Amino acid sequence: MSRIEHNMSLTGEAPASLNTQQKLASFLGMSGLIILLLAGLNVNFPNKTMWLSISLGAIFAGIVWFARAAYSDTHPGIKNDGIWFKSMTNRGYLAWITGIALTGFYIVLYFYPEYLGLRAEGDNTGLIALFDPLSKLLSGNPASQWFVYGTLYTIAIAAFGIKFLWKYRHNRYEKLRTISVIFFQTAFAFLIPEFMSRLNGEGFSLPYYDLKNIWPLNYYNFEQYRVDDFLSAGTIGLALLLFGIASIFIITPILTYKYGKRWYCSWVCGCGGLAETAGDPYRHLSDKSLFAWKVERWVIHSVLVFVVLMTTAVVYSYLGYDADKYWLNRDVFLVGVAVFLTILFAGIWYFKREELEKDARYGAICYLVIILSLVGFHYMSGQNLFLFNAETLRQAYGFLIGAVFSGVIGTGFYPIFGNRVWCRFGCPMAAILGMQQRLFSKFRITTNGGQCISCGNCSTYCEMGIDVRAYAQKGENIVRSSCVGCGICSAVCPRGVLKLENGSPRNRTISQEAVMGDNLDLLDLIEQKSK
Repeated sequence: MSRIEHNMSLTGEAPASLNTQQKLASFLGMSGLIILLLAGLNVNFPNKTMWLSISLGAIFAGIVWFARAAYSDTHPGIKNDGIWFKSMTNRGYLAWITGIALTGFYIVLYFYPEYLGLRAEGDNTGLIALFDPLSKLLSGNPASQWFVYGTLYTIAIAAFGIKFLWKYRHNRYEKLRTISVIFFQTAFAFLIPEFMSRLNGEGFSLPYYDLKNIWPLNYYNFEQYRVDDFLSAGTIGLALLLFGIASIFIITPILTYKYGKRWYCSWVCGCGGLAETAGDPYRHLSDKSLFAWKVERWVIHSVLVFVVLMTTAVVYSYLGYDADKYWLNRDVFLVGVAVFLTILFAGIWYFKREELEKDARYGAICYLVIILSLVGFHYMSGQNLFLFNAETLRQAYGFLIGAVFSGVIGTGFYPIFGNRVWCRFGCPMAAILGMQQRLFSKFRITTNGGQCISCGNCSTYCEMGIDVRAYAQKGENIVRSSCVGCGICSAVCPRGVLKLENGSPRNRTISQEAVMGDNLDLLDLIEQKSK
């Protein structure tokens, strides 16, 4: 006799309990974490290679096994899966415990690594010593807290990436970009820098360099010690330095013009990779309010201005004064920065003014006036550039943005604030790419308003807090600087309303009057779209 469903709620039944395989997988994964916890409590494991392999293998296998048990017997496609009923995904006590535990780990890792066993002199102990065999195998050096972090980070993206592949196996786009972020994190962010470190020796030193990190995300890349290391490494070092500069002014603008910011934020970036894989269960927690959107725009662009000021001050601090000895001296550099920003602002204002909202125009003017005023104040007063010395600015940015915002809050509190807090409110790279995407890119998400049933899945699962449904209901293209092009809105749409496309920038937007049919020649519109 078939079971009768008595629950008439649109949200369906509460989530079912874990099946036997999921329980076993959870036990396996927790066993690996317990080994790391014991090492963190200074338990000495005699055969560190074996115990590290067991620990990392158990964590990876446990996550993959759990994912397979959860999704292998289900039909392809995205379901609610009871996320609003689960304590872990609805800001319940488990979410808070997890958030506090992760945040505590990040605080110790960033600011008190000696408690994890890092030793400036002598052999490491505790958790960091457990990772020494792997670090020596890859780079030839003892492990640091950053190697421990990088290893766990890479395993998380790889394991939860496989979980993501199982969950979104019906969508080719999601599978391709997940494979991409796993590859770039494993190869470019983890293995290649370790191999580069192994090449270093007497008379040759390359800085630890994640090739896919581009300024301003790697805000430290133009500090004097790194520039000196690049130049001292000969042709290879000079090539890497020039590659870093070309990435800013040539490579990223071209790629963003063609594909939008998604090429980096959803396909390459390690922060985005972790958010998309380990953070996937929390994407619905992003704040969708208008207030959050206003705060987002001011905060993220303020961080961008901060990093521009800080980098300018750092480069300025090690340039010379003498114009006879150095073609790029301090005066030339400052004037060049001021002229470049002024030309950039003037160009956007002249060609793209209509693309900017009123508050965006006021904000752009305000930021430009602040930067140029600080430069002028420095020339007139002879005081420190931007009122503070370069090292103070560097330390402030590294502590407040690089550590506290991106690491502690941005990642530690996935279960509370959602998985893209850093990307949405703090990442200066996202701010730059977002401006390029909004003003110059060919990327857009097209909508078919006639097919929309207003189910709200797209808005619910948008990790960047965009009310996608409002666009879909009106049939408007979605062109937003914050959109990272993850494609989840399209993947969860039951009607195929949303589609990620690249086309002519001229036809990216449709005004509300056009949607309503006011003063519109539909034949002319169709002809324009076909060009």
